[in-house]
Amino acid sequence: MMNLGIIDTHCDALLKLWEDPSRNFESPELDTNLNRLKTGNVKVQLFAIFVEPFIKQDQKFQVVLEQIELFHKKVLGASTKIHHIKQWSELEQLKEDEIGAVLTLEGVDAIGDDLTKLEILHQLGVISVGLTWNQANLCADGVGEPRGAGLTLLGKELVRLNNKNRVLTDVSHLSIKGFWDVMELARFPIASHSNARSLCDHPRNLNDDQIMALIKKQGYIGVVFCPSFVKEEHASISDVLSHIDHLCSLGAQDIIGFGSDFDGITDKIPYLSHSGEYEHLVNELAKYYSSTQLNQFLKGNFKKLIERLK
Repeated sequence: MMNLGIIDTHCDALLKLWEDPSRNFESPELDTNLNRLKTGNVKVQLFAIFVEPFIKQDQKFQVVLEQIELFHKKVLGASTKIHHIKQWSELEQLKEDEIGAVLTLEGVDAIGDDLTKLEILHQLGVISVGLTWNQANLCADGVGEPRGAGLTLLGKELVRLNNKNRVLTDVSHLSIKGFWDVMELARFPIASHSNARSLCDHPRNLNDDQIMALIKKQGYIGVVFCPSFVKEEHASISDVLSHIDHLCSLGAQDIIGFGSDFDGITDKIPYLSHSGEYEHLVNELAKYYSSTQLNQFLKGNFKKLIERLK
């Protein structure tokens, strides 16, 4: 089966590069590296900036900047064929032999209460922003915060800023109440790496009502390959397809894509353990879906979302 080119909305390669200075973008320790992106025919990769919770608050923004520096030096520096996409409109300008690289922010802890820092990150090319990781911050509660509160006034202001700057607002990792607050405000909501909770009861997954809300808002859901978000145990590629089937049964066929979470996960699905193995998933999908639908899942649905941002 010919691989049609893929847009992957979430990986944590920058974290791995930051953790060990000896690594580069060709290191085999990276699930998402230059060779694997080429082998897997990943056309556009979104790179998350993620700051570990143990980093002290006054050092977090520095870590964000360090990861952006690594993105420029090691990711973009690895090949002249990797093109930094700083605005969504640039997606369409990618040449046949180029790979698009996009900066995203996973959790806004690092900006504290200073939205100017978010504006600076946007100017540096951060064009998708998730409000939280699993913990709470000054903008919202994450899925791991028992309080389960929604967006603060600051969080609501941040979403409005995203709207103004044509930045995606990512609801993966957000509390359920936070999710509904975002749905009310965001013009461009996505779940960059989440699955269906009715198939796998993990707090990081979306319940059917949340999926229906994303459909209604013409958002996006990146199906994720973290085994514990796919099935309680022994997840396989066919179990990933079960999530896609379920999403389609709810009417989500036009908003489905993939957000692998490679480099952010330690356990792997057999034959889907790094970016170079996307072909196995594509071949399996081709058995059950038309080439048109397959193309929509791999890149078309995300491009359709981007059309709305212009």
